[in-house]
Amino acid sequence: MQQFSVVISGFDHYDGIEVNPSYEVPRILSQQGVDGLDGVELSISTVSLPVSFSKAWPLLSRTIEETKPDIVVATGLKRAARGILLERCATNIMDSSRPDVDNTAPSLVPIAPGRPAAYWTRLPLRAILGEFTHDSIPATLSSDAGTFVCNSLFYNLLNWASAQDKVLAGFVSLPVVNEEPHPKRGLPMNQLVQACGDVVRESVKYYMRPSSESILIA
Repeated sequence: MQQFSVVISGFDHYDGIEVNPSYEVPRILSQQGVDGLDGVELSISTVSLPVSFSKAWPLLSRTIEETKPDIVVATGLKRAARGILLERCATNIMDSSRPDVDNTAPSLVPIAPGRPAAYWTRLPLRAILGEFTHDSIPATLSSDAGTFVCNSLFYNLLNWASAQDKVLAGFVSLPVVNEEPHPKRGLPMNQLVQACGDVVRESVKYYMRPSSESILIA
């Protein structure tokens, strides 16, 4: 039995959002587990982060240090999204027109001075998209994680992962929860949970049998 440790993060509160998928989905998935992984013992740890430039990454970093994960999946909310957005890259910039929860609104400030301008995700996006198609989950690739806290967390995560021998890490933007049939924006909670389960499953499979064909960034 091969053991895998996975950390899934989300954010604890968004103004004007009654049901926050970034908070609920990691929690539900950790309780339900992920099927379709024969011969794998999967441990899922979750952490809820403040929407804060200064506090989100230190809290996720502390969880990573405590759990020593093989895979880290960060999630956030993209209010206008129709479906799941698989983020390709994180950029080394903080530039916000609105404040975070600490009333901080940095303007054109690097996240990590002297570090690369951007990092590519380490998640197997092609394989994940294939699974989404199989499960009829609306999704697309995104080349813009923004310049707010989500991108800042994503960049810090990949900056950390770049120094690790073998860790998969990336960011998934979730739409709002919408339980109406055939919604034009958002997805039902069960599909959001299923989607994040697909992300974890395909990442574990890729970790065990890495192939460049499962990575899609263009």
